[in-house]
Amino acid sequence: MMTKINQTSLVLIRGDITREQVDAIANAANERLMGGGGVDGAIHRAGGPAIAAECSAIRAKQGGCPTGQAVITTGGNLPAKHVIHTVGPIWRGGTAGEAELLASCYRESLRLAVEHGIKTIAFPSISTGVYGYPVAQAAVIALNAIRQFLKAHDGLDEVRFVLFDDATYGAYENALLDMGV
Repeated sequence: MMTKINQTSLVLIRGDITREQVDAIANAANERLMGGGGVDGAIHRAGGPAIAAECSAIRAKQGGCPTGQAVITTGGNLPAKHVIHTVGPIWRGGTAGEAELLASCYRESLRLAVEHGIKTIAFPSISTGVYGYPVAQAAVIALNAIRQFLKAHDGLDEVRFVLFDDATYGAYENALLDMGV
């Protein structure tokens, strides 16, 4: 599924984010930038030791990455030149500021992309795996945050969501259709 927001294509696909031919992929990271399970572990495994080395340097400099923020590293062995690591919130029932933190993940990732001259970026569904964020709610937050950013900023050619399974793809597709973009 594809739509346009200003001059940027917003695309939903089902697939494996580690194989995407884009300038950058976003990683649903943990605060210590250590690699973990799910998409984070897959990106670290596929990207190789260069990503871990840069994450280690970031930890040494600033202690990691707070929830809702983002940092950028090389893509290592990935097809993407860069990885933007962003830390999504752990779902605590929706009353602990999770929605704003999740929206911030997308805004901060896109801000870094524009700052680094990145033209194409692929996102997973942040926080909906082991962090437990309900997918349908996360999809609405993610797509609204990206839409708001793209309406206010130029510079990106494509923002792509690479969704791992049919259920997640369906939630994002429904959210996008409901937005009427």
